[in-house]
Order: sequence, then C-alpha cells, then structure tokens
Amino acid sequence: MLKNAKAKGRRNERRSAKILEGAGYRTTLSAASLGCFDLVGISSADVVLVQVKSNCWPGVAEIEAIRMFPCPSNTRKLVHRWDDRIKLPIVKEYK
Repeated sequence: MLKNAKAKGRRNERRSAKILEGAGYRTTLSAASLGCFDLVGISSADVVLVQVKSNCWPGVAEIEAIRMFPCPSNTRKLVHRWDDRIKLPIVKEYK
C-alpha cells in the first residue's frame, strides 16, 4: 500500500509541475522531500513553492510550517490538492 501511495504522490507532483511549466515557470521537484514543499517554480515575475497532496489537505502543523517558512516577498506558497479522477488540482495559497 505504501508503495502505491508514494507512486501516486510522485505522479501528482509531476502533474503539478506540468501545470506550472505550462504557465511559464521553470520547475524542480524535491525528490523524497521531507521539507515543507515538494516543488519549486521560478518565473521572471515570481517564485512558487508548492506542497502537493492527494485527496486531503495538510494538517494543522504542516500548514503552520508552510506559513512560517521564510521567503522573499515575490514568493507564493501553494498547496495543490489532487482528488482521485479529477483533471486539475484544487489550489490554496497560504501567506
């Protein structure tokens, strides 16, 4: 079961990266990330840090870590939630 969950997570991270790349960002995935964010997207205008979730939102402690993460003013902190059988993620921004 854990192997399938990891595969689903990686697949959703790649899906989020493709969306950002389509919007003009250069992206990098944080392989086996144990930090706040799974994906970094950089454009000429801003930077996005993305936590990718499958079928659930981050817990209270994880949201607090995202909010408290220090970053420049032109950085957006996002969560992409991928629900099963849905073509696009639900996106929340945290400040």
